[in-house]
Amino acid sequence: MLTGFVAGATGYTGREVVRALGARGLHAVAHVRPDSKRLNDWRPRFEEMGAAVDTTPWRLEALQSTFQEKRPDMIFALLGTTRARAKREHDSAIPETYKAVDYGLTRMLLDAALGARIRPRFVFLSSTGVSEGSRAEYLRVKYVLEKELAESGLPYVIARPSVITGTDRDDGRTVERLSAIAIDSALGIAGLFGARQLQERYRSTTNSILADALVRLALDPGAKNRVIESEGLRG
Repeated sequence: MLTGFVAGATGYTGREVVRALGARGLHAVAHVRPDSKRLNDWRPRFEEMGAAVDTTPWRLEALQSTFQEKRPDMIFALLGTTRARAKREHDSAIPETYKAVDYGLTRMLLDAALGARIRPRFVFLSSTGVSEGSRAEYLRVKYVLEKELAESGLPYVIARPSVITGTDRDDGRTVERLSAIAIDSALGIAGLFGARQLQERYRSTTNSILADALVRLALDPGAKNRVIESEGLRG
């Protein structure tokens, strides 16, 4: 049975990737930070999905050992912080900044896979609008990771969705949902006037639609070493 290791499993997209793996009869390993205050909530939730829960600490040697033991066929790097958390100061063992989370932890996953001498397909959740010269730190960090992943020698899929939204987010994000509705409405009007490609590129998606696409692409031989834009992450 093929195994998918899901880093960021408790996130909005990650939990759906765990579900999508199980729905396809694949073995999901849901990674939860060992210091998570909700570990006892997530463990039975993931086990009910048929997934195994892994609490390997965020240390390179520890992750490398876990990968050597479990030898996952796919690694889903679905890590990320939010602007609000990136600005907030707290005493977490892992600083909540774009550089520390979106880059640092994802790079650690990549290095651990390389050090374990395995060749899983590395599925990286990037973002639409990524570019080297972006003024947004979030997008610049994603660009660096995309480049380093492409140069790593591991087979990969880079997914660039637009806004991922829904009414069931733990963190609410009311402003984000309202913005997504407004943008989708504007794109719908643009689509009526022939801007179909623009509409497909930037309209929002849900976590379940995106998760199903990520698992599908992880299994698709034709998706190896490809960057998939938002319009390719639907249906």
